[in-house]
Amino acid sequence: MRTRVKICGITRIEDALEAIAAGADALGFVFYKPSPRYISPEKAGEIISQLPPFVTTVALFVNEPSDDIYRILEVSHCDLIQFHGDESAEFCESFNRPWIKALRVKDASSLSLQMLEFKQARALLLDSYRPGVPGGTGETFNWELIPEDPPRPLILAGGLTPENISSAVQQLQPYGVDVSGGVEAQKGIKDPVKIHAFIRGANP
Repeated sequence: MRTRVKICGITRIEDALEAIAAGADALGFVFYKPSPRYISPEKAGEIISQLPPFVTTVALFVNEPSDDIYRILEVSHCDLIQFHGDESAEFCESFNRPWIKALRVKDASSLSLQMLEFKQARALLLDSYRPGVPGGTGETFNWELIPEDPPRPLILAGGLTPENISSAVQQLQPYGVDVSGGVEAQKGIKDPVKIHAFIRGANP
């Protein structure tokens, strides 16, 4: 099965269109103000209005109040929600919209418990754990901690680059992969060469 690819941290229309041209299945928009890849809902909506069909747009939130989530979704018109904080499963379910949950991998036992807690998600995104940092660390984690029979499709994130993506996919065969910093020229600005190399590596 082909590995789906999400390019996250989109801040410019040219990066969005380049990712789509390279074969990206999804684009991520970060609505977390402390992030260097933060984008306003209005700017995200402007970019999304110019995209072709059959590309999933993903709204990334970190412990955002529900009223703000509703407002941002209405303005941006994102298709899918990605919860990247300490949100409960009940909170994630409450928006009547498809969602994925990011889990920061600390150890095998806590990961297994979290996977069961969020089994209503469309997929589970596995990212590196660093205390106090919700994501975007640019670090890989110990892939051997991933259970062999997860309850939901897995999206691999955390420190992926054009250099390591092929081995990651061959070893783990995830449903999808998610990259942000690994395909950037600088924070928030993508590198077209890296985007194309990453997507080729995900599906050699």
